[in-house]
Amino acid sequence: MTNRPISPHLQVYQPQLTSVLSILHRMTGVVLGLGIPFLVYWIWTISQGPAEYASGRGFFGSLIGRTLLFGWTFCFFYHLNNGVRHLFWDIGRGFELVDVYRSGWLVVAAAVVMTLATWIFAYAGRGAM
Repeated sequence: MTNRPISPHLQVYQPQLTSVLSILHRMTGVVLGLGIPFLVYWIWTISQGPAEYASGRGFFGSLIGRTLLFGWTFCFFYHLNNGVRHLFWDIGRGFELVDVYRSGWLVVAAAVVMTLATWIFAYAGRGAM
């Protein structure tokens, strides 16, 4: 084996906000893709009548179902907001380092606020949250 230098690995680099948000964007896209069969299942239960709908509602109303829904809600809003951020980059705006960090934190904060607002609005008055 030759003793050639190798490319620096992740162990060499310290995580930065930009790299973490990029990885998170990819991960949320994958999670959203993995959620599609659950969406199809939910739509299928609606189309099959009350018994099947009750079954689907039972699953999505369980702790596991609600946890998955909450995670998908966050993934949706993060991926959406970060996608808008990328659209601004596509037109050449927001490349200054201070703007990159500001918009990155804004994307995270907006995703958290939008997720919580969605769940609060969806369960307001039900006592279910």
